[in-house]
Amino acid sequence: MVDADEGQLEIVALGAALKIERQRQGLSLQALSARSGVSFGLLSELERGLGNPSFQSLHRIASALGVPLSKLLAGLAGDGMVVRAGERYRLPVAAGTPDAQRVVRELLTPRSASNLQLIRSTIPPGFSNEGQPFRHLGTESVTVERGVLIVVHGERRVELAEGDTMTYGCSTPHWWANGHDDVTVVLGAVSPLEA
Repeated sequence: MVDADEGQLEIVALGAALKIERQRQGLSLQALSARSGVSFGLLSELERGLGNPSFQSLHRIASALGVPLSKLLAGLAGDGMVVRAGERYRLPVAAGTPDAQRVVRELLTPRSASNLQLIRSTIPPGFSNEGQPFRHLGTESVTVERGVLIVVHGERRVELAEGDTMTYGCSTPHWWANGHDDVTVVLGAVSPLEA
């Protein structure tokens, strides 16, 4: 049985794949709606990772795009090796999240990769997840590309400037804060193996 969160992630992936293919073909939402017979509203919702489209609607969309439905259903798995800059999967942000907490997380590795994930996070000014620290299995290594990142790992607090890297075990509660008055950009690699 698929849990609700996993199902929502699949809809987000499907919507992202649809949007990439539609834009690749130079089609507007209106044009795809007219070509497929699927309402503009449903297409718009789907591209935003919302809704629960019927199989018939998905089949009509795929036919209108001239691609196999399996290509859309595969989401952004791609060829398993290459993720193009315009095809990055954006990890969803919970509805109602305040702007200062809306971190844009782009997966730079293929979604099918299970041993390593590389994520580019654009962190807004004022962000802190101190009230909801992360704790999971694995090892994480983060490098600050721009700005200042404060990392609190257990009892240790470290301020990372541009070019600095920190690697830590994820089973210890840890949280981040933007220590800069502008966005901070971080590259993070996560492995399911604990260091």
